[in-house]
Amino acid sequence: MAVGASRGRAYDEDRSIWARDGRPGFVSRLAAASIGETYNQYAASPFLRDRLRAYLEVRCGAPVVLVGEAAGYRGARVSGLPFTSERQLTGTGPAEATATIVHRVLEQLGVEEEVLLWNVVPTHPGDSTSNRRPTRGEIEAASPFLAELTRGRVPIAVGRLAAAVLDAPYVRHPSHGGAAAFEQGLRQAFATIGRRRASVRPFS
Repeated sequence: MAVGASRGRAYDEDRSIWARDGRPGFVSRLAAASIGETYNQYAASPFLRDRLRAYLEVRCGAPVVLVGEAAGYRGARVSGLPFTSERQLTGTGPAEATATIVHRVLEQLGVEEEVLLWNVVPTHPGDSTSNRRPTRGEIEAASPFLAELTRGRVPIAVGRLAAAVLDAPYVRHPSHGGAAAFEQGLRQAFATIGRRRASVRPFS
């Protein structure tokens, strides 16, 4: 289960690790970003911004980042957290099969607290009832956020788009019958990389 989702705590970006040298914090910059034609779920939602801040605070020392393609219409578009559905966080709202599989496998492997979840494009390409593949321009517009969160971490790409963008180890996406291959891929990845703390605090 994703952590920091229901802590009920808003972070003051003027005094937190997300704001330094007068620069807006990570989540504020993301909320203000225009990433192509994607839907920015953080722009008009203080609740989702606070939820994401809390999650990133808890996972700031995670040595591994699991990176998917983009926010999904039943996942991060609603919950604000990558690979996580609102149903998992509160027991209500939409469920997402991919989110369920990802958290189950990470828990089974005993590595959930070692992993930060993110997407190449953290906003949602598509509408409220469908997903689409992000464009090259959207991937480029989102790249500063991806770079900030992967710095100092071992990236694992979920799906071929993320693998191409990151030039990172690839695991099969769990959707469309890929759950077993996803689990096998993660087992192999963690057997190879081992465990370590993130070497660089990624937020600036």
